[in-house]
Amino acid sequence: MNHLTEIRTIGVPVTDQDRALTFYTEILGFDLVMDAPLPQFGGRWLVVAPGGSAAPSSATSLALVPAKDDLPAGVDTGIRFGSPDAKAAHEHFQTAGVDTTELLEWPGVPPMFSLRDPDGNRLYVSQI
Repeated sequence: MNHLTEIRTIGVPVTDQDRALTFYTEILGFDLVMDAPLPQFGGRWLVVAPGGSAAPSSATSLALVPAKDDLPAGVDTGIRFGSPDAKAAHEHFQTAGVDTTELLEWPGVPPMFSLRDPDGNRLYVSQI
């Protein structure tokens, strides 16, 4: 029996949940799925998901969790997002002042780049 059937939520450590929420919703275009007080956690349970996904039960989401000593911000998350047009996404994020790497384009490989959120967490974008 397979007890694990999906990846639901990936935690991204942030130092300021309000700033992170603004970045992920207004700059990256994600939707706010949940914002619940969680004082024992040291903040809120903030969950965002790619815009338009409406976070169905099978959608993968991100939890913007408070950073702490054993969960520091500014990490390489390893998270890879898909975009129908990586070049347009790259231009959009650069225009918005997001810290991005150059757009990598090789024959036979989808265009890709990485970016950093306001806490320096590295995220990746690849054309789908």
